[in-house]
Amino acid sequence: MLVLSGSPGKDLCDSQLGASRRAFLRVGGSGMLGLGLGSMFQLKAQAKETRHVGGPGWNKAKSIIMVYLQGGPSHLDLWDPKPDNPDNVKSVFKPIDTKLPGVHFTEILPKLAQVNDKFTMIRSMSYTPNGLFNHTAAIYQMMTGYTTDKVSPSGQLEPPSPKDFPNFGSNIIRLRPLDEPMLPFVMLPRPLQESNVVGKGGTAGFLGKAFDPYTLYPTGDDMDMEKMNRIKIDDLRLRPEVFAKRLQRRAKLRDAINSGMPAIDKAVAEHKLDTYYDQALNLIMSGRARDAFDLSQESAQTRDRYGRNTFGQSCLLARRLVEADTRVVEVIWPKVANSNNHSWDHHVGLTERMKDRSGPMLDTGLSALIADMDERGLLEDTLVVAVGEFGRSPKKGVSTSGNGNSADGRDHWPYCYTAVFAGAGVRRGHVHGKSDKTGSAPLEDPVHPGELLASIYHGFGIDPETIVYNHLNQPRELVKAQAVSGLFA
Repeated sequence: MLVLSGSPGKDLCDSQLGASRRAFLRVGGSGMLGLGLGSMFQLKAQAKETRHVGGPGWNKAKSIIMVYLQGGPSHLDLWDPKPDNPDNVKSVFKPIDTKLPGVHFTEILPKLAQVNDKFTMIRSMSYTPNGLFNHTAAIYQMMTGYTTDKVSPSGQLEPPSPKDFPNFGSNIIRLRPLDEPMLPFVMLPRPLQESNVVGKGGTAGFLGKAFDPYTLYPTGDDMDMEKMNRIKIDDLRLRPEVFAKRLQRRAKLRDAINSGMPAIDKAVAEHKLDTYYDQALNLIMSGRARDAFDLSQESAQTRDRYGRNTFGQSCLLARRLVEADTRVVEVIWPKVANSNNHSWDHHVGLTERMKDRSGPMLDTGLSALIADMDERGLLEDTLVVAVGEFGRSPKKGVSTSGNGNSADGRDHWPYCYTAVFAGAGVRRGHVHGKSDKTGSAPLEDPVHPGELLASIYHGFGIDPETIVYNHLNQPRELVKAQAVSGLFA
């Protein structure tokens, strides 16, 4: 059955639970039965999703940490080595054993090789048949499930717009709102970005700003190891001149005003203003978010375990946020796609940059996150996903996207790459899919980015085909794809 989630063009809290088309039609005709608008709002707010998808992994997830490896890391030099190839294809890094017999990583990932019994490797991520070679276009699809229809003259996407499709995190917090006074969706330590296009695919788009992430972008250089010590949380703090009792008095005054409003105005206020006001008030008064952001509460040993750099400390903060009941955390790789040094965009100097910079940071931070989450029991109901927008070209020194590449560089490659998927019912110690001899294309079980998103929604007990309405009041699925059942136990 088709699922309708909310009403066209609205971002009201009453739309957070889906309603079937039949229930929606009943509400639509309720005016003839003498049902007032206030009662209609109540009816819709109480409506439940009537389509139950079920199956392995269904509704196991309470939260998600998306570790987004912006820039496109080379699968051949990390997770999926192909040593039996000519020098211009195979990695210069030696393959090493992992916890799983017959499964190899490269020497760049010794720590992750010791925890891969805790997650699923998807070695068949692919945009087949239509590849997206542009960073921003691929990022937008990975984060929203949709391709954009407008590209700037420079070949990049236009800046973020209220017409954009929502980031998957915005959809999740809308359909699965928090019960606790906590930030539902946090993005750190920098925005999604390529060149001058900042934040594309990282907003709530047509859902409205109420479902935007709380963006935590500390000041300082991207790779400053103490950057995460300078987190500013002023907007989560009770200022000296505003006391809790004063805020509570304001809330009572608001309630008194609402009680005297006409029924229609009251219904609108209840569903558009009161809930958000109460959420903000409770968040500030509880101090829950402020405590979660305080990394000084962690031991020096734990902070060292994650790595004393922006990526490692962001992963640690993600774990703390999930412990405090944040629903969605997106950790964005702290270097933009087309920058040098620690970026994954290895058109030149891949060997040195991956060996000494990006590789050790990823290995230390992600392995610590997965192991720590597992030790604390957090993997039971938290999804952890690590993926980039694409992989790198099997052949070195060739141009696939119009960029120049050195003999020690790989260009963009959307037709085959690797993702990590863990927690909340996901199979442990499993390899899903298989790439061909050169890592150019999937041999078995290809997984499209849309299917990865569908699998995430599935984990939260959300039908991927749930309907939302865009800025033109047109019905659209959350994503036009189905969950990959083979990823779940």
